[in-house]
Amino acid sequence: MRIFYTILLLILSNAFMMMAWYGHLKFKQIPALAKWGLVGVILISWAIALFEYCFQVPANRLGYKEYGGPFALVELKVLQEVITLVVFVVFSLVVFRNETFRWNHLVGFGFLVLAVYFIFKK
Repeated sequence: MRIFYTILLLILSNAFMMMAWYGHLKFKQIPALAKWGLVGVILISWAIALFEYCFQVPANRLGYKEYGGPFALVELKVLQEVITLVVFVVFSLVVFRNETFRWNHLVGFGFLVLAVYFIFKK
C-alpha cells in the first residue's frame, strides 16, 4: 500500500506544482489576475506551492526505505521525475491546448522510462 500512496501523493504534489510553475502563464486570460505584477504572481505561486509540499513531504516519508517505505532515495527521485513529466504532459495538453506533443518528445520520454528501468534494476 505504501507504493500506491507514495505514487498518489506524488501525482497530487506534481499537479499543484505544475499550477504553481506554469498556471500563472494563463493569468492574462483572467481579467482579475491579468494586471498582477511579478511579485503578486510569485506570491500566488508560493501559496499554491504550499499545497505541493503538503503532498510531497508525506510522499517522500512514506516512500523512503529509512521510514519503512519501498524505495531507495535514488529510486524515489527518479520516480518523482517521471511522474513530474507525465503530469506536465497532461497539464500542458489540457491547459495549454496550443502546445503540441511531437515524436521527439515521445522518444525523450521513452529514454526517461528506460532510466527508471535501469535505476530500479537490481
